Amino acid sequence: MHQTTHFFNLGYGWLCKHCSAENSERKHYHPHDREQRKLPNLALAKWIDEEHHGLTCPRCGIEEKIRG
Repeated sequence: MHQTTHFFNLGYGWLCKHCSAENSERKHYHPHDREQRKLPNLALAKWIDEEHHGLTCPRCGIEEKIRG
């Protein structure tokens, strides 16, 4: 699995590490909370341009340039 500082590649899209950790932490501390089950799945990151020079998280807005 490829990863950057703020994102990791799931093989079908990039996911924000920060939002993923926050979501996991909420589920860990509130495993039986019915509202937690209503939380939407994390949105996959989007490319910041057509040339795929970077990613942005639609949930928290963090951006990162991709090298390579």
